[in-house]
Amino acid sequence: MKEKKWRHSDSGLAVLSLPALLWYIAFCYLPMFGIVLAFKQYRLIPGKGFIYSLFMGGKWVGFENFRFLFLNPQMTLVVRNTLCYNILFLVIDTLLPVALAILLSYLYSEQQKGLFQTVSMLPHFLSWVIVSYLLFAFLSTDRGLLNSLITRGGGTAVRWYQEPSVWPLILVVTHTWKAYGYAVVMYTAYLTAIDPSLYDSALVDGASVLQRVRYITLPMLRPIIIVLLLLNLGHILNTDFGLFYQVTRNSGSILSATETIDVYIYKALLEQANYGYSAAASLLQNAIGCFLLLASNYIIKRIDPEEGIL
Repeated sequence: MKEKKWRHSDSGLAVLSLPALLWYIAFCYLPMFGIVLAFKQYRLIPGKGFIYSLFMGGKWVGFENFRFLFLNPQMTLVVRNTLCYNILFLVIDTLLPVALAILLSYLYSEQQKGLFQTVSMLPHFLSWVIVSYLLFAFLSTDRGLLNSLITRGGGTAVRWYQEPSVWPLILVVTHTWKAYGYAVVMYTAYLTAIDPSLYDSALVDGASVLQRVRYITLPMLRPIIIVLLLLNLGHILNTDFGLFYQVTRNSGSILSATETIDVYIYKALLEQANYGYSAAASLLQNAIGCFLLLASNYIIKRIDPEEGIL
């Protein structure tokens, strides 16, 4: 008997997925028509609206916007900052949550586990605006906590928002503090799915804690680690705009250490109103990320056909 391709239960699942589908269509697929801006010198036609001006107004300039992007000397610094921060975030966001999730799995007290997970998750729900004000309470030149401690010790107050050398460390710590809790919860949930009999058998065979982690826990975590690495690698040229723009309070004195591609595109759009230039930078940014994602997935699938996400 031929099985039906569409069952009654599938209708309920389709209805449940409808809001997410509409969200992706409205905010991910429809805006893709804006790619046209990357190849045009956009000018808004009075009285005609954005859509009409997008397709009928302005002149086609081909790859002129991309050429201007590559010839801009500032892009070297911006790309360097973006890559360095993202590579560092990629390493930290993998090693630290995995290590903490494994340590949590060896806690016998469920109350302590729940307390740690709750406390670590709280920063994830804070907006970058709130985080920027919290950080400002520490780094303010006049009334900041750090400068108060420094001056009481006989030192001179530091103008933190004018010192580019300290901001790589500040941004890394802030990002880690806000992001690690969510990743720990994901890895912890994945650890609960591991069959406890594997650990019992290893314990009977005399395996130490480190041996159980090495030969059972890490191999079982490998699929989710690879998936998250691939997804993050696809955003290697994208950065958290709130972290690099809001937290730094858009200080011009520290741009050499804090300006990334996203911040640069935003400023080009806001200050120069160059829509074609901003669209070209964004298109190139996402195209490279897509290529890296597909290439990395292909390499992983060649090594192990059971891994990868595609």
